[in-house]
Amino acid sequence: MANHKSALKRARQNRVRRARNVHYKSLMRSRIRKVRDAVAGGDKGAAESALRHAVSVIDRVASKGIIHRNTASRRIARLSKMVHRLGQRAAS
Repeated sequence: MANHKSALKRARQNRVRRARNVHYKSLMRSRIRKVRDAVAGGDKGAAESALRHAVSVIDRVASKGIIHRNTASRRIARLSKMVHRLGQRAAS
């Protein structure tokens, strides 16, 4: 356990930041799951709407440094591809 005043403060800050990061990561995973569920259900409108919300959350999480910007880009690309393919399957 920390003994110095500065170390105690650092421990407090780490606890607060970890709780905040866990919240945002959980929110991001929930939004991603909604996109995947909509794609699995074949509902293009719901998938596009869920994708917009997911992209917003993923970008926000990346801007806060909770996930790396390349990770955010990769996740957005993969989700977009899933939704786009859903539209192609419906057309053909």
